[in-house]
Amino acid sequence: MADRDETEALGAAQINRRGLLKCMTWAGAGVVWGLSGGVPRTLGLLGSAAAAEAAPGDLTFVQISDSHIGFHLPPNPDPTATLREAIAKINAMPVQPAFLVHTGDISHLSKPEQWDTALEVVKGANKQVFYIPGEHDVADAENGKAYLERFGKNTQGRGWYSFDLGGVHFIALINVFDFQPGFKSAGLAKLGDEQLEWLEKDVTGRSTSTPIVVLAHLPLWTIYEQWGWGTADAGRALGYLKRFGSVTVLNGHIHQIIQKVEGNVTFHTADSTAFPQPAPGTAPAPGPMKGVPAGELRKYLGVRTVDYIRSKGAPALTDTTLVG
Repeated sequence: MADRDETEALGAAQINRRGLLKCMTWAGAGVVWGLSGGVPRTLGLLGSAAAAEAAPGDLTFVQISDSHIGFHLPPNPDPTATLREAIAKINAMPVQPAFLVHTGDISHLSKPEQWDTALEVVKGANKQVFYIPGEHDVADAENGKAYLERFGKNTQGRGWYSFDLGGVHFIALINVFDFQPGFKSAGLAKLGDEQLEWLEKDVTGRSTSTPIVVLAHLPLWTIYEQWGWGTADAGRALGYLKRFGSVTVLNGHIHQIIQKVEGNVTFHTADSTAFPQPAPGTAPAPGPMKGVPAGELRKYLGVRTVDYIRSKGAPALTDTTLVG
């Protein structure tokens, strides 16, 4: 992928799922990605000598996403079980992460019992977890009040926040309120003026050498506008970050791995722990992918390890499926 033009994105509407999966084969197998000057390059398959060099970093964390606890239809009538498998994968990692991030859709219907179940399973990793909501987490009658009451402590506005760990500045952005997935009339997601003004202040005065990691549920680049897979005012947010040498954006929502590079910013969507979605434009609407054989479901589900090596100043990413 490093040989592709840096503004070209995998996942254009013209690519069918089979073609996309061919491009993603090495990511699904557990490839370690290194970033040099904001451009991703492969370091080798997980377990190879090159990958082993990238593994013992100064800061390692894991991204999980789109657990959808409460979903009960094909292709996965038991997403709690696959979330448990994801946590077991994390617990078996030779280099244990310092913490986890969950990039949204913890629940499927914003029900307290669904969050209870998810938290109980994730607790099995025995790690601190940083959460952001997906649109399924703010679907209650009061537009996210229940989520914020449970997860919004020490956050700003409607749930955004930032923190620093291991020399990396993390920014959690919220772009799921008032968003209706799959409806053309809904348009793209939005961050909103209040959050964007907070972001500008949050990064003011920080050194340009500070690695930045942005967490958001919906992508901060437009993958497929017809399905609302993008954020309308993301350009303004990214403008505040363009002076930093290394910016990594980790998204959920689309349940598949698609990557893009724009200058100093690398964008990475993530697999779900619940079910896959079709590639952009290859189905009438987004949603659980149809026709996935039960025995192949775990090929589409997984977790991501992000490894920061202080001397290199940029992350290596490893995407691992639940197979095996």
